Amino acid sequence: MRPPCTVLGALVLLSSSVAFATDEPQTLTPMSEDIQAPEFDLQGPAGEPQRLLDHRGKPIILNFWATWCPPCRAEMPSMQRAHEQVADEGIAVIAVNVGEDAETVSRFLAETPVDFPIPLDLDSAVVQSYPVKGLPTTFVIDPSGRLVYSAAGEREWDDPALLDQVRALKVGP
Repeated sequence: MRPPCTVLGALVLLSSSVAFATDEPQTLTPMSEDIQAPEFDLQGPAGEPQRLLDHRGKPIILNFWATWCPPCRAEMPSMQRAHEQVADEGIAVIAVNVGEDAETVSRFLAETPVDFPIPLDLDSAVVQSYPVKGLPTTFVIDPSGRLVYSAAGEREWDDPALLDQVRALKVGP
């Protein structure tokens, strides 16, 4: 796991890129407060609508990332593998790109293809509405829309222990 890239003031900016390996276990941190996930209505790189509300009723892995952030780039393939494992189980994976334009994100996706939603938070308004202190930061949202777990820094999202915590949030079959 790598530490998150830092955030300066109200805008998410890269101040340094410290990347190092560690032997810390893959964990999710329970949220200490009862927080409803702020809704968003954004567009993907091809202009397609991306709304959080469209995924209500299922667990959601909601990641905030940027192409300039090495740990963000490094965890994207594991997010794709996680998506491939849980999509048929009714669990959504969404990765909100923070502050970059469609062309920049599309270039990255040409090198690292994913087939889960990538909303573009062009003005960083959405990331500022979440308790994000650095990138990457990921939240797990329960089916009722509450933030239940967070993860600051890079994770291997296809790790069975992480996915089992998300699966435990499912309602019904």
